[in-house]
Amino acid sequence: MHIRFDNRVALVTGAAQGIGQAIARMLKSAGADVVASDIDEARLVSFCAQEGLAALPLDVGHRAAVQQGVEAIAAQKGRLDILVHAAGGVRGQVGRPIEEVSEDDWRAIFAANVDGAFWLAQAASAPMRRNSYGRIIMIASGAGLRPSLTGIQAYTAAKHALVGLTKQLSQDLGPSGVTCNAIAPGFVRSNPTTERQWQSYGAEGQARLVSSIHARRLGTAEDIAHAVAFLASDQAAWISGQILSVDGGHSG
Repeated sequence: MHIRFDNRVALVTGAAQGIGQAIARMLKSAGADVVASDIDEARLVSFCAQEGLAALPLDVGHRAAVQQGVEAIAAQKGRLDILVHAAGGVRGQVGRPIEEVSEDDWRAIFAANVDGAFWLAQAASAPMRRNSYGRIIMIASGAGLRPSLTGIQAYTAAKHALVGLTKQLSQDLGPSGVTCNAIAPGFVRSNPTTERQWQSYGAEGQARLVSSIHARRLGTAEDIAHAVAFLASDQAAWISGQILSVDGGHSG
């Protein structure tokens, strides 16, 4: 299967590090015109300068900013074909007893993982519908299908919500030629947060985690990017509303 994205315009959020960077590189290497976005402007601009990508500094939790950014892309490039929402994460939080979780901490994780996904899809739907073509791919998590290894209640709830939103968007946008799918990655050491989490397990916990994976290895950001490339392709035109686990096989 030869996947190309020539003459396609893509927006990738969360592109200042890890999985988002790998996705942006992958789409560009296959011919897409990629706009990379992240809240971390300094790291984003540095990455885009190295890779020759357009940079869009953006806090996806702010609806007006998202709308303005997406409209600017569509106006400048005449279209928006692919949206990959890889922003989100735990926003620096760690697992705590439920009694210790504040309202602000709860809402911060939902703003990045769920609100941002909806604002982006809402903004992208207009240019995609105009062209009767679109691919929306949400980077969810294994935590959207089962309890999270992080122990963070809001993260688990937000990723479950993202899975539900993906299925609803598929139904809403499908008649306009827009597919919407999500990827649920397994454990990937792709950023400082996941690296800290990995180190916290210690040698015994690390061995136990790897032994629970059928492939007996951790995933890489590129493993996730390859799955994104397929779901964004024309070959995946009749795949929508699906949650693809990319986790090497999981035994709980």
